[in-house]
Parts: sequence; structure tokens; C-alpha cells
Amino acid sequence: MTSNVTRLDTSARPSPRAASAPRHDWTRTEALALYELPFMDLLFRAQMVHRAAFDPNKVQMSRLLSIKTGGCAEDCGYCSQSAHHKTGLKASKLMEVERVLTEAKKAKSAGATRYCMGAAWRSPKARDMDTVVAMVEGVKALGMETCMTLGMLNDDDIVRLRDAGLDYYNHNVDTSESYYNKVITTRSYADRLDTLARVRDAGMKVCSGGIVGMGEEREDRVDMLVTLANLDEHPESVPINMLIAIPGTPLENAERIDPIDFVRTIAAARILMPQSFVRLSAGRTDMSDEMQAMCFFAGANSIFVGDTLLTADNPGEDKDSLLFAKLGLAPLELDSDPTQDHEPAACAGRQDALQS
Repeated sequence: MTSNVTRLDTSARPSPRAASAPRHDWTRTEALALYELPFMDLLFRAQMVHRAAFDPNKVQMSRLLSIKTGGCAEDCGYCSQSAHHKTGLKASKLMEVERVLTEAKKAKSAGATRYCMGAAWRSPKARDMDTVVAMVEGVKALGMETCMTLGMLNDDDIVRLRDAGLDYYNHNVDTSESYYNKVITTRSYADRLDTLARVRDAGMKVCSGGIVGMGEEREDRVDMLVTLANLDEHPESVPINMLIAIPGTPLENAERIDPIDFVRTIAAARILMPQSFVRLSAGRTDMSDEMQAMCFFAGANSIFVGDTLLTADNPGEDKDSLLFAKLGLAPLELDSDPTQDHEPAACAGRQDALQS
């Protein structure tokens, strides 16, 4: 009996270890060719790259808290917290330090290893920095990684946050440079890249990604990833958000991104930035278990946990625990090395087996 099984040609594919070597010279043509690979080939390549750098069954868990909600001067078209939009969200004052630390302790007890704090500001005011610094110091003392997103920073702000022990600074580029002004007009793309560069120069880690499903084309998603991958150093954390279309925002009627295209974006991010944590971020409440599973297979290895993501809903710990149990995933511990406890080279053996 003649076999009709199609043999997968992997001769042009890099070995797992070679695939994990970071590049900073990607072209749009190369990245778009990756994005448009046959879906199974794309997932296969992304999984091989992922296994070369990480334990494929461990997921880093973060918790995000809005420490100052609403009233933001920026006009980001996706955001419920912009003062330009009528979403019904009331502005609040900056939280007290003790309340933030109480929430951080709860997050740690629930398994989160990184605590992210976000304020709806164009940039922080000098009068608020003492409180913000105290939050960083307090969360750091709990033994958690610290992350903040506060908008644009001046040099003094950056030094104070670094000296307080801030591990990560989040500042998303959001989309491609060419599509950016269709979403935001109050801050330039160059402003965002400048903030990232100065944070990096100060010695802090960078968390930067974007939002898909805002009406952009696939070329815009690829351009966004190429911008991040071609930075002098890749962001250590790359959040990929699926737009939550909030009533009252300019993007409330945006057409939802096709789930397969979203998974393609995750896979492309993994291949272009092989040693970064790729975070499956906003929009998980609208994703099926199967879609999330494909994202993890495509190389996502970080999520936000908890019922709320700034002002939007997020799957709670119970739902995530059930999903993790189904998939055989486990939270990544803070002191563990994600490159240990698996053998990247063993993938080559499985690859050969697939061809026989």
C-alpha cells in the first residue's frame, strides 16, 4: 500500500538553537513572508523557536492594577480612560500606597510573580512621583517583579524609578508608524520610541507591544513587530492585545480581527523576538479555550491574571486554572529559569520522526 502522507520539508529550517538567535535587521518583506506562511508551517516554526528558549509548558503570570483611572489628556482611539471620549468612566485620584500593596499581596498569593501598575496620564506630575516611587519600593519588597506604565517620562522620573527598583517599564508602540495617526494624534510615534530608548539607556527592562483589531491591515501588524524587533535590544516583554471595542470610543464599531490572524501575530512576534516573553494580553474574555491554546502553541508564554485588566474584564483565576489544567500548563516561578527543564535539541528528534 502506497502512503499518501505528505512529507514536511524542513531542510531550509534552522535548528532550534539557531532559530533562537536574536536578529535586529528584519525587513518588512521577510517578516510578512513569515506572517503569510501556511498556518501549520507558521505554528510549527514558532513552536520550534519557542522551545529553543523557553519551557513550552510554563507561563509567566502578571497582575495589572490601575493606580489612577480616567481623565487622561491623550486621545487614544481605543481607550476608555481618555478625557476626549464619552465612555461614562469617571476620573479617580492616584491610589494610596497601602491600598496598592494590599492588592499586590493578594496577587502574589494567587500566583502572580510580576505586578504591573498603570496610571492614566500623558506623563506623571512631579507631585505624584513620591507616591509612585513608594509603590515600586513596596511591591519590590514583597519579592515581586515590578512594572509601571505612566506615559512619557522625563529624565528625572526615569532615574527615580530605576533607583526605586523598577524592573520593567511598559510603553506600547500600539501599531505601525503609518497607521498610528489614525488612532492617536496627541502623542507622536517618535515620542514613544524616545521614551523606550531613554528607559533602556537607564538600565531598566522594556515592556512594549501593541493592539491588533483596530482596523489596521496585516502589513501594519507586521510593521509594528518589525519596529520592536529592530530595536537595539528586543523588549523583554511583548504584550499583544486584541482590541476590546468600548462604547463611546472612536473604535467602538471596529471589526473584530479574525482569530487566525491574531494567532499569526503571536507566532510572528515569537519568531522575530525569540527570547522575549510574548504576553497574551487584553481580549482574552472574548477568546475561546481553543484560541488561547493556539496562542500558547504559537509562542505566547505570559498572561495577565485577575478579574480586571485596568478598566476591562479579564478571565478570573478560576477560569485560568481550569484552562491551564486542560493544557498541562503551569505558572512560571519567579526564581526559575525558563530555559531549564526541557531539552531543545530533543525537538529535532521529534521533527525527524514526523518525516518518517
